[in-house]
Amino acid sequence: MKTRFVLSEVGKGLARNKAMAVSVVLVTFVSLLFVGFSALAQMQVSSMKDQWYDKIEVTIFMCAKNDYVVSCNSTEATDAQIKAVADKLASPQMSAYVKDFHQESKEEAYENMQRLYPDKSLTKWTQPDSLQVSFRVKLIDPEQYRFIAEEFTGAEGVAEVKDQREIVEPLFQLIDKSKLLSLGLAGVMTVAAVLLITTTIRLSAMSREKETTIMRYVGASSLTIQLPFMIEGAIAALLGALLAVGTLWVGVHVVVGGWLGQSFQWTQFVGTRELLLVAPGLVLAAIGLAAIASAVSLAKYTKV
Repeated sequence: MKTRFVLSEVGKGLARNKAMAVSVVLVTFVSLLFVGFSALAQMQVSSMKDQWYDKIEVTIFMCAKNDYVVSCNSTEATDAQIKAVADKLASPQMSAYVKDFHQESKEEAYENMQRLYPDKSLTKWTQPDSLQVSFRVKLIDPEQYRFIAEEFTGAEGVAEVKDQREIVEPLFQLIDKSKLLSLGLAGVMTVAAVLLITTTIRLSAMSREKETTIMRYVGASSLTIQLPFMIEGAIAALLGALLAVGTLWVGVHVVVGGWLGQSFQWTQFVGTRELLLVAPGLVLAAIGLAAIASAVSLAKYTKV
């Protein structure tokens, strides 16, 4: 009988406050959508860093023949200068930073150019002797690339020190900024969701104040009085969470898997596995929001 009574009261409350219940669903949906997006964005950044940071190299380009770089002064790096760079990379001083390195000869550079850009007119007119010797350096910690750049930039025979992070770092920064923006919006919408759930439960409690007073007089427990209101908020918030999870699922499969995955095949994107890790948190967050809002409202309007 008690279960039937509680469910009956929940139905009455939702029927009386349809517009507010829908508002709770929508605002919870939007806030948790931003939270979910932020979580997935963080996973994406972490995944890309794990995938690419170990592969990122620092390249030390030696001066080529007739090199126009100021530090080269149109003079090709000598064998002694190339050996000095190789010896320094292999020195104990650099062992804490350099994992390994490869010295790429002019002939290797020419073969790579032919392989990567076979149809370019510049490739057809380029001869191996006009290219430069370079060193491909793998770092123990890719975050320490600046140390390598400082050590070799300006050294005799060195034209340029280039870090591949320059290619992927802007993408990481873009995702990070999107994540922070989403977190900010999620914070605003979460506050709105708490306020709206609080208002909905308050209105529901006020509309049934006479009933709850009679229930208390006849000896009904606090839990029996509070439970219908708490369930109302929980149902509305839970529907919002499920909508957020459903929208994220569509986004992951259509936008990320279908569009980004096809356009950027050089990296892996978040998918269903990551979404399944995020979804329980969103559902629990929705229930938590409803619980907090219910506790605040019921403490005052049901005189707990």
